[in-house]
Amino acid sequence: MNSMEPKLLWNYFMELSKIPRGSKQEQAAAQWVADQGKALGCEVLRDPVGNVIIKRQATPGREARPAICLQAHVDMVCEKNEGTPHDFLKDPIPVYRDGDLLKARGTTLGADNGIGVATALAVLASTDIPHGPIEVLVTIDEETGMTGAENVQAGILKAKYLLNLDSEEEGYLTIGCAGGIDTIATRKVAWGAPKAGNKGYRLKVSGLKGGHSGIDIANHRGNAIRFLARTLYHLQQHFEVGIAHVQGGNKRNAIPREAFALLALDPAQDAAIRTAVAHVEAESRLAIGAYDPGLAITLEAVELPGQVMSSSDAQTVVNTLFTMVHGVIAMSPDIPGLVQTSTNLGVLETKDGAVTFCMLHRSSIDASKMTVVDRVSAHCALGGFEARHLGGYPGWKPEPDSDLVKLVKAVHQEMTGKEMKVVAIHAGLECGIIGEKYPGMEMASIGPDMWDVHTPDEKVSISSVGRFWELLKGILTKM
Repeated sequence: MNSMEPKLLWNYFMELSKIPRGSKQEQAAAQWVADQGKALGCEVLRDPVGNVIIKRQATPGREARPAICLQAHVDMVCEKNEGTPHDFLKDPIPVYRDGDLLKARGTTLGADNGIGVATALAVLASTDIPHGPIEVLVTIDEETGMTGAENVQAGILKAKYLLNLDSEEEGYLTIGCAGGIDTIATRKVAWGAPKAGNKGYRLKVSGLKGGHSGIDIANHRGNAIRFLARTLYHLQQHFEVGIAHVQGGNKRNAIPREAFALLALDPAQDAAIRTAVAHVEAESRLAIGAYDPGLAITLEAVELPGQVMSSSDAQTVVNTLFTMVHGVIAMSPDIPGLVQTSTNLGVLETKDGAVTFCMLHRSSIDASKMTVVDRVSAHCALGGFEARHLGGYPGWKPEPDSDLVKLVKAVHQEMTGKEMKVVAIHAGLECGIIGEKYPGMEMASIGPDMWDVHTPDEKVSISSVGRFWELLKGILTKM
């Protein structure tokens, strides 16, 4: 991997990958970023929530140029394949190179948004880029609530322009994004002993691609929680099913790849139950087709659970999950191919005598976002779930005629001979939140090619990072 260019950028990324930085556990990584700024002789500030602000003076002769802020987030989504022996609280990310791709073995890579952080540091460390005043803003906890962006202090930044480094497709200039809000729904359930003579089983849904709940929500990828609920619903129609535990997904902003349930079943009906599970699997695979061909629904014998939900509560929980809205709700009538409103049923768990699920709703229209909130609340009420809504953040209104957008497009055209695609995305970027605190600040977002973020299949193109770097250098030079 020593041959990867630009070396300065990749050296920073590889060092960052050694430091655990899951959302809300990124304190050491943020301190490392601050230490790099200090080592370069820059002014370094830390705000009360832990965001890092690094300021570097202009190169000689460019002091009067407008300041630009390079912005990225230091935390990452921590996802791993079942059976992968990795501890995100202490282990470095197992990075490896596969041709032009950088990947991780069985875990998320953290290119989202480690590449952005490494790029900003590389700019500060470079000696061959003529530039005006530069501010680097590295936020914390973007992935689980945008806590860092929410707490950026008004007035701490002086830049006229902000270039977010958290996009994931080369050749695209992002100038708008959706807003979002979370729902956490909980229902207490009654418990009792499993029926005499029952045996324990583990029903598992696996093999799905998962993905980013905004970027990938329109790709028709399967939701493991929904498939689990469908299988349980089918079994409940034909058999007496004791449910001891349901669980699926890990992050509300990732489409769940795996889910499982611990069950108590009559072993005398073992063959019929397995046939029923196989039937649901076959129907589900047929329905999802090539969108997610790896779907598997399996049943294995395990130790009998000590208690199960009451029959009525179990049925209500399954019915609620099976019918809960998930996926694309509306497409944009103005921008072809852009999702306008969606929701993601992202996490399911059984804990402290209750069943809880978490959802993330997104929309570029605030009224539509809140309509989904109301719809989900009503659905939860029908199933006896108490719904709480939190973490709301605004969208980012596109400004296609801003000076910054024109500049980035012109530099890209000059360097590549190709016109840059200007887009809005159905995902949360921190620009909307920061923009509320800095009215008039012009903003745009760029990044290299990366795929399957928020999943253990996450990968980034090494050559695309090189081109992204050259584009950024060109922007800073022309500004």
